[in-house]
Amino acid sequence: MSAGRTLDAILDGVRADLTVRQLRVPLGDLKSLAAVGSPPIDAVAALRRPGGVQVIAEVKRASPAAGPLAEITDPGLLAAEYAAGGAAVVSVLTEERRFRGSLADLDAVRARVTVPVLRKDFVVSPYQLWETRAHQADLALLVVAALSQPDLVMLVRLAEDIGLTPLVEVHSEDEVSRAVAAGARLIVVGARDPHTLEVDHRTFAKLAGAIPDDVVRIAQSGIRVPQDVASYAADGADAVLLGEALVTSPTPRHTLTTLLSAGRRPR
Repeated sequence: MSAGRTLDAILDGVRADLTVRQLRVPLGDLKSLAAVGSPPIDAVAALRRPGGVQVIAEVKRASPAAGPLAEITDPGLLAAEYAAGGAAVVSVLTEERRFRGSLADLDAVRARVTVPVLRKDFVVSPYQLWETRAHQADLALLVVAALSQPDLVMLVRLAEDIGLTPLVEVHSEDEVSRAVAAGARLIVVGARDPHTLEVDHRTFAKLAGAIPDDVVRIAQSGIRVPQDVASYAADGADAVLLGEALVTSPTPRHTLTTLLSAGRRPR
C-alpha cells in the first residue's frame, strides 16, 4: 500500500468497526448513557491557563508511522501520572487497527483523572460523538482531511450541542479556513501529513497566523525535546499534544514536566 493511501485505509477500517459497534449498541442506548453522565469539563479554559504552553498528554500504544510504541497495561495509571505531572488534558487513542486503542482505554482513563479527556479517533459519524459522550469524554477529535465540509460543520455543531468540545485537526491553510468556517474553537496543527506520514516541523509556524486569536492553537507531531516545545511556544502555540515522547519514556511524568517547563512564559 502506498503512503498516500494511509488515511483512506484507516477510514475504511474505522467504518467497518463502526458498523459492528452500531449493531451491538443502539444509538438510543448511547444517548441515554450520555444523559446520565457527569457534566463535561471545560477544555478551553484548561488549555488557556496562564503561565505558558499547556500539554495534552496522550495514551498511545502504536501509530501507522512508528508501529508499536508501548504496551501500556494500565492506561488509567499512565493518565494519572500525566495529570500529576501537569497535563491540562489527557488524550486517549481509541482506534483499534492502527493505534491499538479501545473504548475500554477511554473508560479506564476517565475513571482515574479529573482533567478533561479527549477521545482521539477518526470520527465520521454522529454515532461516534454520542459514543464519545456516553463514555464520559469531554472532547472529540475531528480531522478535516477525513471529512467533507458539510460533514465537518454538522459534526462540530452536534459535538457542541451534546456537551463535547471538538478539537479540529488541520494540516494546510485551506484546512485552517475550513475549520474556522465550521466554528472550531480548538485547532490542532498536525506536522505529520496524514497521507504521506512525513513530518514538517515548519507547518505550525506557517499556519498559526491564519488561526484567529480567539481560537486555541495547538501543535502536534514530532515533539521530542524541550527545544521543540520552546519553538512552538515562540511561534504562538497555546498548547502542544505529546504522545510518542511520553509513552516511550521510562519516566513519563518527569518527561512531561521537563517538556512543560520549556513552554513556560516569563511573568
